[in-house]
Amino acid sequence: MPKIIVHKDQCKGCELCNSACPQKILGMSKDFNTKGYFYAAVLDQPRCIGCRLCAINCPDVAIEVGVHGTQYNFFPY
Repeated sequence: MPKIIVHKDQCKGCELCNSACPQKILGMSKDFNTKGYFYAAVLDQPRCIGCRLCAINCPDVAIEVGVHGTQYNFFPY
């Protein structure tokens, strides 16, 4: 099962990951991070399909997606 890891202190709350997720499992936290932003949070982890669109669209590289301990890169950059 894919697992989304959000590094909350790197997130600036732009919500690009929320709009990119086809499953709509990401949302914004009600808490602030150390920079004073609402950060992205995983609302329904079991529905994740591991497409990594959230991580690809994150300008702050605050999201990682792992599948069985392996991080897959679908794009060669």
